[in-house]
Amino acid sequence: MLIHGLHAVGARLKRGGEGLRDLYLAAERDDARFREILKLAQAAGLRPHLVDMARIDRLCPNRRHQGVVLFVDAAPPVVDLDELLDRTPEPMLLLLDGVTDPRNLGACLRVADGAGVHAVVAPKDHACPLTEAAIQTASGAAETVPYVMVTNLARAIEDLQERGVWVIGTADDAKATLYEQAIPAAVAWVLGAEGKGLRRLTRQRCDALVRIPMAGQVASLNVSVAAGIVLFETVRQTRAAGGG
Repeated sequence: MLIHGLHAVGARLKRGGEGLRDLYLAAERDDARFREILKLAQAAGLRPHLVDMARIDRLCPNRRHQGVVLFVDAAPPVVDLDELLDRTPEPMLLLLDGVTDPRNLGACLRVADGAGVHAVVAPKDHACPLTEAAIQTASGAAETVPYVMVTNLARAIEDLQERGVWVIGTADDAKATLYEQAIPAAVAWVLGAEGKGLRRLTRQRCDALVRIPMAGQVASLNVSVAAGIVLFETVRQTRAAGGG
């Protein structure tokens, strides 16, 4: 798998570990961000190949690579949802219903990583697989946050509820706002695609529905932006409850 761009490559090098293969850098570059990549590569035990920009263009055509290309073994974590729940008594999960754009998926994974989410869950149908575009957009989060694809999302919600996980969905027409909802530590947030929202069966399975209050003229938010808002509100409430 190919990762390109200063930010994405830097994030992957910082984690180090197995799977790093070849790093190509444009020899013409000599700036602070470029030197930081060199330091990160050295710390990760990776010797970069300094080549001309034309070689980088051939390795990564028609992409904004910024003169930095890293080849890695694609090995996102494979996690069984039941096993994860067995070892996580109070999970925070993000469930995506009908999110098919890989860049939206990647952005959701990145937000989930920042909030400390234990896994992102999506149905095998009506969802985006973990493509190269999703992994690139995730800027390293695809390797830290498990992406679990289930056969039936409504059934997965029922399984979560049987384990004591409170399932909250977002809907523009919900009566309660996010900030009126008490959020427990064991929670699964369910978000639908922008515009379409949650499917009927998914919506019916939720324990509660909330809306993100909007002050302007825009009717809805991008799913990754909405995910960031609800997840970090969860972090705020659970930390306050725990005194952290």
